[in-house]
Amino acid sequence: MTISDNPLNRRRFLSGAASIGAGVAASTFLGRSAAAADTPRKGGELIVGIDGGGSADSLDPAFNLNKYLFVASGLFYNNLIEADDQNKLQPSLALSWAPQSNGAVWVVKLRPGVQFHNGKTLTPADVIYSFNHHRGADSKSAAKALLEPVKEIRASAPDEVTFVLTAPNVTFPYILTEFHLVIGPEGGSFTDAVGTGAFILEKFEPGIRILAKRNPNYWDSSRGHVDSVKLLVINDSTARLNALQTGQIHIANNIEPKLVALLEKNPKLQIFSTPSSAHDSFPLKSDSAPFDNNDLRLALKYAIDRQELVTRILSGHGRVGNDSPISDVDPYFAAGLPQHSYDPDKAKFLYKKSGHDGPLVLTVSEAGFPGAIDAGQLFQASAGKAGIDIQLERAPVDGYYDNYWLKRPFFVSSWNGRLTPDLMFSTAYISSAPWNESSWKRPDFDKLIIAARAELDDAKRKQLYYEAQALVSAEGGEIIPVFNNYIMGVSTKLKGFYPSYAGDFSNRRAAERVWFA
Repeated sequence: MTISDNPLNRRRFLSGAASIGAGVAASTFLGRSAAAADTPRKGGELIVGIDGGGSADSLDPAFNLNKYLFVASGLFYNNLIEADDQNKLQPSLALSWAPQSNGAVWVVKLRPGVQFHNGKTLTPADVIYSFNHHRGADSKSAAKALLEPVKEIRASAPDEVTFVLTAPNVTFPYILTEFHLVIGPEGGSFTDAVGTGAFILEKFEPGIRILAKRNPNYWDSSRGHVDSVKLLVINDSTARLNALQTGQIHIANNIEPKLVALLEKNPKLQIFSTPSSAHDSFPLKSDSAPFDNNDLRLALKYAIDRQELVTRILSGHGRVGNDSPISDVDPYFAAGLPQHSYDPDKAKFLYKKSGHDGPLVLTVSEAGFPGAIDAGQLFQASAGKAGIDIQLERAPVDGYYDNYWLKRPFFVSSWNGRLTPDLMFSTAYISSAPWNESSWKRPDFDKLIIAARAELDDAKRKQLYYEAQALVSAEGGEIIPVFNNYIMGVSTKLKGFYPSYAGDFSNRRAAERVWFA
């Protein structure tokens, strides 16, 4: 079975400041899909194969750099708020949230009686400690930039935390869903994965596997059905697929798009292909030669055949991109921007105008995204027709994000989608963002994002985001040729799995949602 006709419409996203600030009562936890209609049963060992893991991995959520750690964090931790499969905010460790002072202050009510794996009961002090883990001058957390607008976090009642911002931010609750910003106990070490999640860490072998057992005191009785989870690092896509087909694992991510048609014929498998804002990219270091020249960056944007990548790399499981990370499933998508289509003559003109001469080295690795090496070769060929010489440097999967990503001038990367433009831009595009892959820094762009956070009028906020996307597309340092679907393979032995636009692997919550039939 292939589930690909899920064109998330824009009404499913945020509908303005009123809906964001209303808060949610905790009568039911998270939206359930039809896939979860059956009565779950307990028991069994869930085995999952995921790519991206490496020997330098850490369980500290501040340094979750790859898909494997993204999923692992979901085993052990919870956020204050979650996004459901339709991108609606739902309560997790927070029961409700409400704005004050036009969104410059947010008051969050905590769920009572939640226990950490070590038996400690959740308090405001734990929330403050967890957020401060990412703050401070010396913080290296990828979430640091998201929290820079937070001026103060205080306990305003025994079950209440108040966030005071430097300026209004009507989409602030979406920041609380960010996968780095999970909650651990005050004074604890985040490397030991003591959280409030559905599973308790038993063993962590970096680059190899994680073993976890069910948390008998998990606060959400509707989740956490399997007795144990084995999270395997299987970086080789062929090995991962073979393990899924032979029943050695029950879930595999990043199924190669070209294999979907074959796999959907297998009665033992379910294949989920979900449109998303996830995207593959080719970052260019824009703060140093030769990529500090926008004519050269534009030349490369016109030198890549985007439709060819959708057809040959994604096998149709995606859409053409336009060098902005905001996709057409987002209500703030800038639909009217000029499309960067493949144009070797224009690329040749801009390349000559840039004054650059000589080869450009593109670092490629399957760790960047499935099919990255083939995509690099296609880019090399299409750019060659414009007189641009791209040479490929092949990097290993293991250690790619430690040794090559952010360290090479021209490389491959990929991103899960984010729930709002502010989350995406604040994580990877504003000048202070630690994951600003292209080192593109523009104060005028930063001002647009800051202004959008405070804008209560949805139409005016949309215009600000339009201007931000126009600037990124025309002058930014990211080549974003395609938006890719999340493609997951799931054994028919499992029930309860459903895809989510909000993130791959059912927004990293699949392990606690599924059960054995």
